Amino acid sequence: MDPAVVQATLTWRRDVSRAPKVAGSVVAMTDPRPADLQRQAHEHAEKAREKMDDRRADASGGVSGWMAERTGDWSTDGPDEGTMQRQKFVWNALINYWFRMEMDGWENVPKQPVLLVGIHSGAPFVWDAWTVGVQWWRRFGEERPLLGTAHDVLMAAPLVGRYFRAMGVLPAAPDSIATALAEGRDVALWPGGEVDSLRPWSERDEATLAGRTGFVKMAIRAGVPIIPIATVGGADAMPVLIRGDRLSRMLGLDKMLRLKVFPIAVSLPWGIAPAALPQFPLPAKIRTRLMPPVELDHDPALADDDEYVERKYQEVEDSIQSGMDALARKRALPLFG
Repeated sequence: MDPAVVQATLTWRRDVSRAPKVAGSVVAMTDPRPADLQRQAHEHAEKAREKMDDRRADASGGVSGWMAERTGDWSTDGPDEGTMQRQKFVWNALINYWFRMEMDGWENVPKQPVLLVGIHSGAPFVWDAWTVGVQWWRRFGEERPLLGTAHDVLMAAPLVGRYFRAMGVLPAAPDSIATALAEGRDVALWPGGEVDSLRPWSERDEATLAGRTGFVKMAIRAGVPIIPIATVGGADAMPVLIRGDRLSRMLGLDKMLRLKVFPIAVSLPWGIAPAALPQFPLPAKIRTRLMPPVELDHDPALADDDEYVERKYQEVEDSIQSGMDALARKRALPLFG
């Protein structure tokens, strides 16, 4: 596709996503941030959109161009209420009976907007992440929507991407996240990506954000606190045997699809097979906790202070690990317990 056409399409989609909501629609609650922080967040979001529009336009042609065009299609409207209502009985059964999910720490959630940061397991359908989103919806409904994030490959897939968008999921890209936070939306981010979600089962209780500190810089510039999400049990839904870092490089997936791993896992109905295949989850026992907020200084200059960013990154990762350790001690069985 012509780069100019791609640029025009991305700009149109960006403007549509930022259009004022019509009367009667559910909008974000009153933003508690000072006016200067709100202005800072919007300026950062505008720069992020311009930068990502240019990057996607440069990626025109081939698989990368197709992915760039698909992932440039996003909205900050949040989950589609009709979709949530139609599927709530399935999700309620999964959460209450199949995963026997326990979730606490709601008292740690301040007024919106916040950036929730956690770990997840069992990609491509990370059950411990999806269940957080559904639990959030069960608690707040339309009054306070939560926007999730997902890898470009998932957002670009025709059917999967459509479902993800209906569930209020954004591409895990700076423009969409910065825009949502600037508009006063809550956003859940999983910085570790596939490195985290496809870590071996033997590392299931280890918090890893893969050294990706961008979320700290995002929170500083957006003027929001970070809520760490600790969770255990999700890895039991699809135990990963090997990560497959070398296999991903051999197949060229790291360059073509931004996939650093190609894991082999135990899944239904395949048995031992590539984790990328569609699968039905094993009956994991998922426990999740929202940890106390990590507050940041919102001077934008600190986003370029590597020492400060690294310190806050470590504070978030340590909080997640602390929560995971506490939740893991509640296990009744080594697997599914």
